[in-house]
Amino acid sequence: MTSYRRNFISGGSFFFTVNLADRSLSLLAAHIDLLRAAFRETRRRHPFTIDAIVVLPEHLHAVWTMPDGDADFATRWRQIKSAFSRNLVNSETVSPSRAAKGERGIWQRRYWEHTIRDEEDYARHIDYVHINPVKHGLVNRVCDWAPSSFHRHVELGIYPADWAGDLSRFKDEAEFGERN
Repeated sequence: MTSYRRNFISGGSFFFTVNLADRSLSLLAAHIDLLRAAFRETRRRHPFTIDAIVVLPEHLHAVWTMPDGDADFATRWRQIKSAFSRNLVNSETVSPSRAAKGERGIWQRRYWEHTIRDEEDYARHIDYVHINPVKHGLVNRVCDWAPSSFHRHVELGIYPADWAGDLSRFKDEAEFGERN
């Protein structure tokens, strides 16, 4: 069995990618209100700061900063996934191994986590979160994707409203960090 190592740093900032088990589904975008409620419920019990987030149809990216003295992002992800799943109609296919553990088949069991190293790394990951809908061809301009913290960043004066412009002319040659 693979031994996964997580870098738990109290008060640290982390980049995450969290995927649905079936990447052909659009559950996250279709049920954005349920996902938001799951985040609210979890943050009420276990506070953390969402520095950036983008929700795509079948996965999401986020940058979080944990409170001082707390590094337990794993519990938070478990609770977010669980709260979202509890409120969805039970219609997905469940593998025998998941059924034996009483799990649903909505989320991939694991997620990608990267510990933010410094201010430059932080800025690069925030940009990556916000450019992702363009990278995946969902929109031509970052400002056209609604379920994104980009709009909050514009209101705060962090980004101009036209940040990254219209990237449709670069679609064939653009590489924004994910492996193909």
